[in-house]
Amino acid sequence: MLDEANLEQRLVTLEQTVADLKYRVINAPTSSNWLENVIGSISDEPAFLEALEYGRSLRHADKIPNLKTQDWTV
Repeated sequence: MLDEANLEQRLVTLEQTVADLKYRVINAPTSSNWLENVIGSISDEPAFLEALEYGRSLRHADKIPNLKTQDWTV
């Protein structure tokens, strides 16, 4: 079991950590619009482009072709 000195040291460390987290939250820069920071942030990533193409191919795989024109691209 923890002795009193060890418990007191852990409490001091915990209080300091909480104070540090509060300070970070209070002094964190605020963005007027968080969405502006996110939009386009991964649009040029190869994995993102690959995921887009994969989704596109899945959506088109379920399409029924136009029988009048035999056009398979819907």
